[in-house]
Amino acid sequence: MIDKTVPSVADAVADIEDGATVLVAGFGAAGSAVELIHALIDQGAKDLTVVNNNAGNGEVGLAALIAQGRVAKMICSYPRSAGSVAFPDLYNAGKIELEVVPQGTLAERIRAAGAGIPAFFTPTSVGTPLADGKEVREFNGKQYVMEHWLPADIALIKADIADRHGNLTYNMTARNFGPIMCTAAATTIVQARQIVEAGGIDPERIVTPGIYVDRIVHVPNPEHEETLLQAGRHYP
Repeated sequence: MIDKTVPSVADAVADIEDGATVLVAGFGAAGSAVELIHALIDQGAKDLTVVNNNAGNGEVGLAALIAQGRVAKMICSYPRSAGSVAFPDLYNAGKIELEVVPQGTLAERIRAAGAGIPAFFTPTSVGTPLADGKEVREFNGKQYVMEHWLPADIALIKADIADRHGNLTYNMTARNFGPIMCTAAATTIVQARQIVEAGGIDPERIVTPGIYVDRIVHVPNPEHEETLLQAGRHYP
């Protein structure tokens, strides 16, 4: 079996290319892979398409990546929150593109990519501007909008425990989008609070099988986005 650990967050993201589509796990602050995102800022990739539930808060994590002008397009459900500063300013200035996707549809588009399903029909967004330009069909007397899968080049994931083969567990709600994003990316990069040897995780507790994971980096004391925001921190 392959040992998928890498020495540092810099090594983990070193080959992410300009123009990549990047799935970033997290639901608000919960489950945000702060160290991997900051490493991506340092690495310098630009013109990225980023998929996340929201568009970042404050001046750390995803918001910092956006503020640095590295993101050309956001695909998300909730682009503006109470702590969102970077994205609204850039969007209002016409410097970043936005695709709003209902939360359940966003999750299903990602899941579909992992399952190899190129499109599906959903009643969500029927009769709204979000359905404009999309195929609509009727099934059993009800209208449905066709949505396309959402595969990506990279997924950046925060796990709680990983073994060296890439099997993962998550910390409660930090699980959120992580498992489906792992399946939908060509390369899945994971930061884990703890790394154990093969067999060190009860198989019944494994959420993401190692077959979906490409790189793991040990981050024993991960930053928590909410703590950084409360402290008024910014990156870089």
